[in-house]
Amino acid sequence: MMTSLFSIFEPSSSIFSIPLNWMSTFIGILFLPMVYWASPSRWLMIWSQSMQTLHQELKSMLSMSHVGISLFMISLFSLILFNNFLGLLPYVFTSSSHMAMTLSLSLPIWLTLMIFGWLKHTQHMFAHLVPQGTPSVLMPFMVLIESISNLIRPATLAIRLAANMTAGHLVLTLLSQSGPSIASSTLLSILILSQILLLTLESAVAIIQSYVFTVLSTLYTGEIN
Repeated sequence: MMTSLFSIFEPSSSIFSIPLNWMSTFIGILFLPMVYWASPSRWLMIWSQSMQTLHQELKSMLSMSHVGISLFMISLFSLILFNNFLGLLPYVFTSSSHMAMTLSLSLPIWLTLMIFGWLKHTQHMFAHLVPQGTPSVLMPFMVLIESISNLIRPATLAIRLAANMTAGHLVLTLLSQSGPSIASSTLLSILILSQILLLTLESAVAIIQSYVFTVLSTLYTGEIN
């Protein structure tokens, strides 16, 4: 049962014995650039306005000398959001539910920030380990706690995204597997309605988790300055 349940996250798709599951991650490259659109549409205008709003919000979290990082964070948000929604489609590989992808996104960002911070802002990084107003007796413990907190940041970012995307898919799968055994049309209607509501909730989770991942990465970047 558990093998068939978790197999939804690893569908087999290949050509000439070459696995193509992870190719779905890069399909968004064909659709996101504006030059690939024949003419502006309402969806494109909504997307552009949303990205502009997000850009202003992320820029407010950074210093004036690092506002260009918000453009990178918007690209990160777009990548995660597209893959989250892509995973809601039937028989489509959900790459954002795999630690291989989420950790590949969080670990390089965290490692880059740590290297840059300790090389360029060494005193600030040391000062950040001890919050202002900490009693002298608690300083060693605060250094230990802050160090552990910094070390587990990439893991928490990766696990949060993967776990949230995995949980919703598992619930939808469990409900769908109970459908064939239901004989009552009333219960079947309730089941279908529940799945529609859960799919709507999963769509909201896809947006929220993309936003949370991006905002936390931006906040971690702002701490380095």
